[in-house]
This record gives sequence, structure tokens and C-alpha cells, in this order.
Amino acid sequence: MLFPKLRQPDDQEALRFGARALNYQELAEVAAAIAERVAGRERIAVWATNELETCAAVIGGLCAGVAVVPINPKVGERELAHILGDSRPELLLAAPGFQAPEGLGDVPVHEVDLSVRGGELPPEADEEAPALIVYTSGTTGPPKGVVLPRRAIRANLDALAEAWEWTARDVLVHALPLFHVHGLILGTLGPVRLGGAVHHLGRFSSAAIAAELAGPATMMFGVPTMYHRLAEDAERDPAIGEKVGQARLLVSGSAALPAVEHERIERLTGQRVVERYGMSETIMNCGVRADGDRRPGYVGRPFAGVELKLVDEQGEEITVSDDETVGEIWVRGSNLFSGYLNRPDATAAAFTDGWFRTGDVATRAPDGYIRIVGRKATDIIKSGGYKIGAGEIENCLLEHPAVAEVAVTGEPDPDLGERIVAWVVRAPGREVDEQELVDHVARLLTPHKRPREVRYLDALPRNEMGKVQKKALQHA
Repeated sequence: MLFPKLRQPDDQEALRFGARALNYQELAEVAAAIAERVAGRERIAVWATNELETCAAVIGGLCAGVAVVPINPKVGERELAHILGDSRPELLLAAPGFQAPEGLGDVPVHEVDLSVRGGELPPEADEEAPALIVYTSGTTGPPKGVVLPRRAIRANLDALAEAWEWTARDVLVHALPLFHVHGLILGTLGPVRLGGAVHHLGRFSSAAIAAELAGPATMMFGVPTMYHRLAEDAERDPAIGEKVGQARLLVSGSAALPAVEHERIERLTGQRVVERYGMSETIMNCGVRADGDRRPGYVGRPFAGVELKLVDEQGEEITVSDDETVGEIWVRGSNLFSGYLNRPDATAAAFTDGWFRTGDVATRAPDGYIRIVGRKATDIIKSGGYKIGAGEIENCLLEHPAVAEVAVTGEPDPDLGERIVAWVVRAPGREVDEQELVDHVARLLTPHKRPREVRYLDALPRNEMGKVQKKALQHA
């Protein structure tokens, strides 16, 4: 059962967005009404704004046993067309006042009304039934739809609860977006599964986070960019650090939290941040336990139900735990996705003998702690908590008439983790300023995929086979 407390609800608060909230009795009734509305459909989409209606729509869809496709509300024209064409949702759920974007086409829209209540929730769906289809960027081409079954969500959330001593008594505060794994599965479905509460801030604010943690909230989930801003603000206002220090647990994910930020947060709050490591395809693979050693740069050991091994370039398992030998992370277990929607080729290519090849490379310490050291490929950029494919941005920029050649890389950034840099060779006789190219990407894709910097070159460095040498660019 995915949400046990919705089957026997009470008046304990479940979801809060500012002054608006639903308790478990109200959420069960709203979810039942939504489940009645979407019953019998194979897939629905949810316009995933940071609002109470988004959470209710997703939970109602899951209670109906329907696969839910969360959509980034800042999605660009082309990306939206791809997601809708690939997933073919039969209905899109959105908060009241939804303004349909150009690319929505003929997908019918239902605005969620929280005053509409239903009766009994439908019977629980099969464990292997698709629950969510989350679109994730690859190194090239458009995003792929990651099909996450109910089994993966249930098993992984229970493993996190055990590791982090997370119970119904906890109140989680965060300001993460609701269209990917971190904010939606961990940050929203997690508390509801456990019978606790989530307070969503709508948008990140250090002062608001601090006020929550000095009050009802016991846990915070965030990305490195948020912790960087929290530290910056606590430097200016020590009261923020004192309030954040009252938290039971601070968790960071979606990218590595730099050691300098670990040290700043500890100095300012007295708290050491817990890190974890996951992907859209696997939800969470490993993490530091609540009672574990919270050392910077390490993401702990595998969670319950997850098998993890390091593999060398010849495909052989690395058995030493010397914190020096680097291998690619392969995982298998109850946390894995079912496959990429409509892409049996990509699904088959991602697995070897039942093991999912993550593309991330790491070392293993003698105590089993995993330390992520980078990507097997150089084309995934982790910026502001998002995993972004460089190839998708390159393809977009090449459509601009003033761009003859382009390469996109990530560079260290104290705020974003990595910032996106576009290296552009202009077409003969054409001039184009940086802002025009930035706006071009933001319009066609999504604002967080826009380059933060554009650098112009006469030619891109290439090897004898004509492949762009991105490492040469990164050290230029």
C-alpha cells in the first residue's frame, strides 16, 4: 500500500503551502475525487507548479492507479511537444487559473478544485504498475521518460525512513520543484507515505527555512545551491544559523555539496549535513545515515534493498575498498525503474545482466562509504540541483542562424554547483550577442538550461577523428 494513512485518515496536517493546508482526512477526500475524475485512464499529466493542487493531483492520480507525468511549468515549446508526444496523456491536471501554453495542443485540461471531495479511495494498484513517468535529460537528444513503478517508490521511501529515522512525527520543510524525484517523491510523497507532514515554501528563502526549523519543522531537504545561499545569509544574520541549528536532520542532494559549504553550515548552525546519491532511474541509491559519519564528499553506503558495485573499464567488479580505485557505479534492486517509455533500445543499452549502469564513477572507502568523483561521460552538467544534458543545449544553439559550431560544458560555480558555458563559433559574417543566445535556449528548452556564459572562438578544438575535445575547452 503506497499511502496507508489515506486509508485511515485523521485530522493531522499532511500538506502545507503557506497559509493553505490539507489534513489527512481532507487529502483523502480530495484524492478520492481526483481518482474518480481520472479513473480508467492510462496516463495523465500534471502541470507541476509549487502549489497544493499539484500535490493533490499527483496523489489522486496515484490512488487511482494511473501513471502520472509531472511537467515542469517552465518547459520550453519543443520540450513540451516532445513530452506530450511521447507520453500521450489523456488529461492534464493543473491548479486553477492555468493558462495553456502554445504547445499543449488538444490535451484536455482539468483544473483541480480542492473543495470537491470524493468518497472511498479505489483499491490499491499492482506493485509493478507505473506510478510516475519522470523526464530526464540524456547526453544527447530529447529527454527520456523514466517509468517508475509503485514498487520502487514504496521500497525506496521505506529505506530512507529507516536510514534517516524518519517517522510520522517529522515535519519536512523544503522549496524544491515538484516535477522531479527530489521534490516530488522524497519531499512530498515521502512524508505522506509515512503519515507525517510537509511544509513547502513555494520558493526558497533562508529566513523562511529558518523560521520553520525553529518552529514545527524537524527536517530540511535541499540542493547545494540552497545550502550555499543559506550559509551566505547566515553569515550576515547569525539568527538564521541558530534557528537552522534546531533541525533534526539537514539533507543535501541532486549534486555534490562542496566541502567548504559543509564546513560553513557546521560552523554557522552546529549541524553537519547528510548527503545522499540518486538518479531519476533509481530514486535513491545510497546515503549517510542519521546516526552515521557525516563526512564531506561521501554519500554513505547503499540503502536497504539496493545492491551497488564498482566496475572497471573492462567490466570487471572492483573488490578493493581503498578509497582510491575508481570504477563506474552499477546498481540493482527494488529501487530501479521499469524502463524508458517507448525506448526498449535505450532501456536494453542501460543494463548489463540486470545491473543498471549509472555512468557515475566513484571510489569506495574501507568502511564502505562511496565517494562520487565524476561522470563517465563529460556531457552531464549538474547545475542548481538539475541534471542537464549538454548535447540538448548544443542542438538548440545550432538552430540559431548565427551559430556555426558550439560546444557546451560545465564549470565549477559556488552558487549553482556547475554553471553552463557555451563555446560558440559564429557563422561567417554573422554577429550575435550573448543575451540573444541565452534567451534562445531559455525559450526553446527551459530557463535553467540556459548558458550562464557564452564564449566566442574561431574554432573548436577537435581530435583527429573530428570529435570536440571538451577537456581542452574546460582548461582553456
